[in-house]
Amino acid sequence: MSAADQYQAFKQLGLKLDMSRGKPAPEQLNLSNALLDALDGYKGADGTDLRNYGGTVGIPEARALFAQLLDVPAAQVVVDGSASLSLMHDVIVYHLLNGAPGHAPWVREPVTFLCPVPGYDRHFSICEARGIKMINVPMNQQGPDMDLVEQLVAQDASIKGMWIVPKYSNPGGVVFSDQVVARLAAMKTAAPDFRLMWDDAYRFHHLGEHKLAVANILDACAKAGNPDRAFVFASSSKVSWAGSGIAALAASPANIAWWTKHAGIRSIGPDKINQLRHVQLLKDVPTLEALMEQHRQLLKPKFDAVLEQFQQHLGEVPGVSWTRPEGGYFIDLVTPDGAARRTVALAKEAGITLTPAGAAFPYGVDPKDRHIRIAPSFPSLDEITKAAQGIALSLKVALAS
Repeated sequence: MSAADQYQAFKQLGLKLDMSRGKPAPEQLNLSNALLDALDGYKGADGTDLRNYGGTVGIPEARALFAQLLDVPAAQVVVDGSASLSLMHDVIVYHLLNGAPGHAPWVREPVTFLCPVPGYDRHFSICEARGIKMINVPMNQQGPDMDLVEQLVAQDASIKGMWIVPKYSNPGGVVFSDQVVARLAAMKTAAPDFRLMWDDAYRFHHLGEHKLAVANILDACAKAGNPDRAFVFASSSKVSWAGSGIAALAASPANIAWWTKHAGIRSIGPDKINQLRHVQLLKDVPTLEALMEQHRQLLKPKFDAVLEQFQQHLGEVPGVSWTRPEGGYFIDLVTPDGAARRTVALAKEAGITLTPAGAAFPYGVDPKDRHIRIAPSFPSLDEITKAAQGIALSLKVALAS
């Protein structure tokens, strides 16, 4: 049976699957249902009534927890709302409107960000929405092309920052090498207020039994004489409940003071009760790692199913490849030039909604139309197995048409 005939037969299954985002499955969310009963009182360890206003930087217990998780001093951690994306947005906007400590507001001059690609679409959306020009930087298996990065930042003072997902990157699953981290921390930049937006979203999200680690960027920056260069972001969004977690920012003491000053105008304090119940649920690194092992047991079979289907249906197709991530939430399916958008459209016709082709690039434009982000987490194992087959058939039909 030809690929076209197989595709037409597949359409008759009547699937309706939305794989456009890396959402935790209900079974994963159920792992943290103890949050409903985790709260033991409403006072912090210091006796503060957490139902009231205040606490811009977060409750001490939550700051101490993220300090353990991120391997930084608690004084260099802020714990805010439920989404690290909100913190990233605020850091960008505060730089635009107020400038970094001792520097002019970015809004007074053209601003450019470097964007390793393929990358996270919501990072790029922040830049696009705030009028920040973006420049693509290719990724390799060790991180971004550092020769190009160092060349660009050294010669262009408009380049004020760079987006980074250092571990199990979205969508390629790249883990940054120690050498790349050191070069990012030490590189000479034409802009003295250059910033690394270090989105450590998948720090504990392992798929393999071996837990990979990335060098501490704040330590590397301090050692290199650039202590204020990096802002580190993390959250419990894919640890506990995706929409009701807690988010953290870690940075140098000067940057924490800067953030606190401007955030105090935006808010009278975060949801401290939610912070307390997360501290009581997650407790410490061993407790969190045990929870993440439960997540791994649910996720890994789904990733394995996708990889098996791709190998079975696409293993002999010239020019097609895919990543085999050791953690994170995504697989990057790479097609021959010009086939990604057509594949996504055909998958949609077959009842499988994928992230738009091009989303992993600034402005939604993949120059070679090759990358498709696969998010295996939300569907059931049976559904994701069928979906992977449907995606493979869609790609074969796209290449034949």
